[in-house]
Amino acid sequence: MDREPCISVRLFSDPKLLSPIRAFVDGLSKSIGFSEKSRGLLSLAVDEALANVIRHGYSERTDGLIWLNIWRLHEPAGLRIVLEDLGRSVDPTLIKGRNLADVRPGGLGVHIIKETMTESKWEMRPGGGMRLTLVKLLAPEERENSSPTQSENCTP
Repeated sequence: MDREPCISVRLFSDPKLLSPIRAFVDGLSKSIGFSEKSRGLLSLAVDEALANVIRHGYSERTDGLIWLNIWRLHEPAGLRIVLEDLGRSVDPTLIKGRNLADVRPGGLGVHIIKETMTESKWEMRPGGGMRLTLVKLLAPEERENSSPTQSENCTP
């Protein structure tokens, strides 16, 4: 990515911060033109990703750092969201969603992310931790409601 993100947030791995981040992502995606359903799915995917960092990367410690960076995409229109942490690294090829036939609570975060996002990519960060890149593009019918932005800083 060549340009700085439109929005950059540093937060701790505290589950109490998930609700405000969901609300923030919902508000941002609404301003761009995502439908209510798409906004809900996008907010859920980010929530699941953060919950996985807290649970698996930081073993539920509340003092770990997480960086949330967001870029507005224009051609095609949408959002790119990058989450980075300094928690436990894991080989990205081992990150898989649970079999949906295995009915039990929890463990669906990776499945939700892969199914709801246009793109999702996990990477090990040099020096430790993980990076998750999420892309969500506006559907054709949502593009009609999309508002253009004047800020070039938001385009990777």
